[in-house]
Amino acid sequence: MVDEKAQKVQEERPLRKHETGNPILTCDGQGLKRLLKAGTAWLERHRDAINSLNVFPVPDGDTGTNMLLTMQAALEEIANSPEHSVSAIIHTAAHGALMGARGNSGVILSQILRGMARSLGGKDEFTAADFASAMEEATATAYKGVIKPVEGTILTVVREATDAAVTAAANETDLRLVLEEVVNEAQESVARTPSLLPVLAEAGVVDAGGQGLFIILEGMLRYIRGETVEVDFALETAVDLHVPSEGEYGYDVQFIIRGQDLNLEEIRDTIAAMGESTLVVGDSTTIKVHIHTEEPGTPLNYGASLGSLSKITIENMQEQYQEFILSQAQPPSVTASVTSEEICDIATVVVAQGPGLVRVFESLGASAVVPGGQTMNPSTEELLKAAEELQTDQVIILPNNSNVILAAQQAQKLSEKNIRIVPTKTIPQGVSALLAFNYQADLDTNARIMERAAGEVQTVEITVATRSVQLNGVDVKKGEVIGLLNDNLAAAGNSPEQVVEEVLRRMGAEEYEIITIYYGENVTQEEAEALAARIGQDYPEQEIELVNGGQPHYLYIISAE
Repeated sequence: MVDEKAQKVQEERPLRKHETGNPILTCDGQGLKRLLKAGTAWLERHRDAINSLNVFPVPDGDTGTNMLLTMQAALEEIANSPEHSVSAIIHTAAHGALMGARGNSGVILSQILRGMARSLGGKDEFTAADFASAMEEATATAYKGVIKPVEGTILTVVREATDAAVTAAANETDLRLVLEEVVNEAQESVARTPSLLPVLAEAGVVDAGGQGLFIILEGMLRYIRGETVEVDFALETAVDLHVPSEGEYGYDVQFIIRGQDLNLEEIRDTIAAMGESTLVVGDSTTIKVHIHTEEPGTPLNYGASLGSLSKITIENMQEQYQEFILSQAQPPSVTASVTSEEICDIATVVVAQGPGLVRVFESLGASAVVPGGQTMNPSTEELLKAAEELQTDQVIILPNNSNVILAAQQAQKLSEKNIRIVPTKTIPQGVSALLAFNYQADLDTNARIMERAAGEVQTVEITVATRSVQLNGVDVKKGEVIGLLNDNLAAAGNSPEQVVEEVLRRMGAEEYEIITIYYGENVTQEEAEALAARIGQDYPEQEIELVNGGQPHYLYIISAE
């Protein structure tokens, strides 16, 4: 039976064929629109696989999601455009991608489209030669958009795919055949990324951004060939407020098992097979379980067969994600307390996720807090809007996440205000930077002293391994608790307490004065207080502070300064 959607795509294809009916010699604006839709649909189908290509086994693999949201933002801009001019379509799509860009991969993808728009400016349609030239400009623009380009990433893939386009277009006028060469080279380039970036080889993965670009190009090629990409024509409506289908994210299940002679390793392996983001820690009498699963009853029934259950929590993650996405349509929350611009005409915009962390930044005088962080990076447009709505022309942005910095830099370029980016990569760095804000200093001086302060704080992040890996000399099993020290994998173990102890030891925590513990939404106050007491015993000379951060994904974020 013929796929009706694929047949409809074929019937509506405005790619112009040669009189022989074989080669595809040109493509107009509506043809480009359908190519972009096909690439996006294919990307959506492979989003989860791309998300899983994370160097560190932490639950924040979001490259596929960021690239998809970026492409969907581009599609929304052109969804109802009747333009047949390639120039008009690509320029509008590039603008949408730039404003909707999320994460480093999304920003680089928007720069690729921006470069193509520059090259195709003024053209009603493009040929194979035009496509190759557009790829060249796309590569140049993407490289310029990154301060320190790294090979073995999406940049390498677009560059090598471009070389293939130029070579093919020199001898071939059929767009389909040229795109075939581009897709083949992109696939091979992705496979080579671990040889260029040692951390990929050590983690046993290819570059996620490069894989995402390959998938987009492959989706376009499949469309030209008439192969299905499961195109969703609903993409023409408000795609940036994507609401997952029922059950897409499943349930967050937590409970405690109490019994006798409990086999921790056996229970961990059994629970891990029931879902994702598994946490199983404890001892022979008490075990805490946390798991994301489509069938919450399965782990509960298993746990009940081993002993008595307590502190059972079941939350619908789809509803949580939907609330977050819908919140993106609202203006960033602006603190009602005294803010920096009310005193010295310099505003601060910070990125934070978790009610407790938001309150921390508001109490420190942040002018606006943009919701977001791990797995849910704010877009360029959201950061720009937060800055533009402030009553001052001088703004400092604290991204508080390495995957938000590029989006912040794009917002800086788009704004007419004087914006400075303090490239904070963690929440503790953001807190330290904001504490260093000097109300008597000017914009540039503040940016310098805040960046210096951010560099002086140590950050520990405690979470759960999403896959097994051996990295940085640490052997990690899926479901174990892991600790990162300044974004580097440092320890793994059966319990958060054990891992925290090891990471603090490696950090040399005794050399610092204040240790602040931000506990997440999956940690009870009693558990956090017990950990704080334990750290206080280990480091009696240090001041220990405990804060309910409420952050998702990370059990604890700890700073030492």
